[in-house]
Amino acid sequence: MSTNIDAPPREAILKELLEKVQVKRKAYDATLETFTQLKELLHELCNDMNETLEEKQGIPTRLEYRDRGKFEAEIKIAGDILIFTMHSNVFLLDGSHPAWKTPYLQKEPEAAYCGMINIYNFLSDSFKYNRTDDLGYLIGRIFINKDKRFFVEGKRQVHFAYPAFGEASMDKEAITAILETAILYSIEFDLLAPPYDISKEATVGQMNTKVENARLQTGKRLGFGFNTDDVNIR
Repeated sequence: MSTNIDAPPREAILKELLEKVQVKRKAYDATLETFTQLKELLHELCNDMNETLEEKQGIPTRLEYRDRGKFEAEIKIAGDILIFTMHSNVFLLDGSHPAWKTPYLQKEPEAAYCGMINIYNFLSDSFKYNRTDDLGYLIGRIFINKDKRFFVEGKRQVHFAYPAFGEASMDKEAITAILETAILYSIEFDLLAPPYDISKEATVGQMNTKVENARLQTGKRLGFGFNTDDVNIR
């Protein structure tokens, strides 16, 4: 009797372990493999560009790479820092996400479980002077599933002309294109002076605090609209 009562939930558990858990594990492994390769290519890119810069006279700008651990890496480019982070969890795409309209997911729904790599842009001075209230911006994020199929969301300039989700696999060329585009976008994404009304008041405490600890918030688009131009996943 007890065996019959226990059978359905046990079967459900086994089904989840055999199917969903395995799909998530494969997506995680594919994302971690991609992120590991991304860090290697980012380091190589810095070295290659620094060699080119050294060949040119009067160009002090250098790219500095730093491995921040298993799930993080950063690159400093003059006044900017790009931080790449891999999330340790796997996500199911929301039911309203346009990727669900692709033939790929309509035929293979389990492929909608994806790992995620985020790309953030900060000012290097925000870290140098410990300005903890400064703003950084998510300029792009990469989704990778169990088959290393991927798509990229982000600001319009960080969108890549790849085929629809399910038709392109993550490889060295794709990672390199993502890195180069993200770097170029951060350089072109200028620091703008905030509107006067945002900056017209300051406390005595703010003025008495050392510059490196000042709580006068700084960000590339502080006070201006900065909305995500989501990629259209065909």
